Amino acid sequence: MKKLVVALDDYADEMEQWAKKGIAGTTMAIYNTAVSLAPVDMGFLRESIDFKFENGGMTGIISVGAEYAIYVEFGTGIFATQGSKAKKIPWTYKNADGEWVTTYGSPAQPFWFPALDAGERYFNKYFS
Repeated sequence: MKKLVVALDDYADEMEQWAKKGIAGTTMAIYNTAVSLAPVDMGFLRESIDFKFENGGMTGIISVGAEYAIYVEFGTGIFATQGSKAKKIPWTYKNADGEWVTTYGSPAQPFWFPALDAGERYFNKYFS
């Protein structure tokens, strides 16, 4: 009976390590894809993407810190792929140099949802 208990404990430890490896791989697949697809102007968006592990490696968290990331992902103005609330197209604004600029918006440059797709593919392959 004692040998069975020891064997079951060893099996549980192996399964936990196996699951943690899959979670880490999935997390890194999402992180690496998001970083590689994030467009770079000044680099803040790309640098704002981060990851961490919690619950002893059983939880992987990827975050995007740039507040404007949603506008990059879905676009703005007439180019928006999701719920633009632009009332006046084109619109004009004053840039940091004090010059007036007219714009119709910016095209979407998806990086987050393709990264989630990459993570899903990794997860399904690993855990199937």
